[in-house]
Amino acid sequence: MATEQAAENYTVEDLVALNPYNPDILNDLEKFVNEQVSSQTYNLDANLSLLRLYQFEPERMSIQIVARILIKALMAMPAPDFSLCLFLIPEHVQMEEQFKTLIVLSHYLETARFRQFWDEAAKNRQILEVVPGFEQAIQAYAIHLLSLTYQKVPRPVLAEAINIEGLALDKFLEYHAANSGWVIEKGGQSQVIVLPRNEFNHPELKKNTADTVPFDHVTRIFPALS
Repeated sequence: MATEQAAENYTVEDLVALNPYNPDILNDLEKFVNEQVSSQTYNLDANLSLLRLYQFEPERMSIQIVARILIKALMAMPAPDFSLCLFLIPEHVQMEEQFKTLIVLSHYLETARFRQFWDEAAKNRQILEVVPGFEQAIQAYAIHLLSLTYQKVPRPVLAEAINIEGLALDKFLEYHAANSGWVIEKGGQSQVIVLPRNEFNHPELKKNTADTVPFDHVTRIFPALS
């Protein structure tokens, strides 16, 4: 009785740390995935532990839970979480339509093909809308990539990358001008957004010359201009 009561006092993180391969925690880990979705939090270690347990007990695998794990992993980009999770999912499961869609979306994000990403996401809204905050997370990732390379971004390029236009984009720009240090300039027939200076878009700010910009960060941003 005392042992059961003590176990109830453990958090999911505690259970994973104590014994990540214990099949008795599988249900707790599944519930924790749903909690991450509803609370808009994220725990990669717990999700990886669940995927490993599914490998040992494939008959207990929940396709719905696996999909939610992958969507949350996409939202964590540029971290490599999606690939880490996908590696633990059997190939025959990856061949299901919703997982093939998520793999395609991941490829578009990794190569900064944002126009194709948003088009594909719109076609598969029923898969993605179950996880709150998805669009906002991808928009933040797109802005992160742009800020690595560009000092100034034309409004149409930003609009394509974050999939916002018109008045909604005006409000978005106003918010970031007030809160993120963006400066909006008039450039020809369109606006130009001056992004905050950092060691990537202004190399002269780099303090440690041993640090370099990861090559993939540079190369995968160019398709955003196509």
